[in-house]
Amino acid sequence: MTGMTALLIYIVWTLILALSYATYRLPLVLTGKKTASHWERGKPVDDPAILVRAKAAHLNCLENLPLFAALVLVAAATGQSETVNAVAGFIVAARVGQSLVHLIGTSFPLVFIRASLFLAQVALMLYLAFALM
Repeated sequence: MTGMTALLIYIVWTLILALSYATYRLPLVLTGKKTASHWERGKPVDDPAILVRAKAAHLNCLENLPLFAALVLVAAATGQSETVNAVAGFIVAARVGQSLVHLIGTSFPLVFIRASLFLAQVALMLYLAFALM
């Protein structure tokens, strides 16, 4: 998998997570059951637990997407795309895995798996950062 393909998959995954809770909320607003401002930060959350986790998984993706994108783009700009291509698929697989585990639940074993997948992504991105220098 190329870094650019992995980046596109990462972006699509992030958008899918956003749509997973936005599509639940939109009909509630359109039918007048909730106001558009109902979900502002700092207000109590009354979404089903899986949607709360979907939003958290989406925000986790948004936190790391710029870092991954920067690495892919630096590699492309410096003619080192092969370095990124070697590990990009693993980074995206760990990201999707982390999100899926997040959606499943928040028990200790699941949080441990999620944290392990996150640390794998961080380790691989650090590897890329140093390899690209």
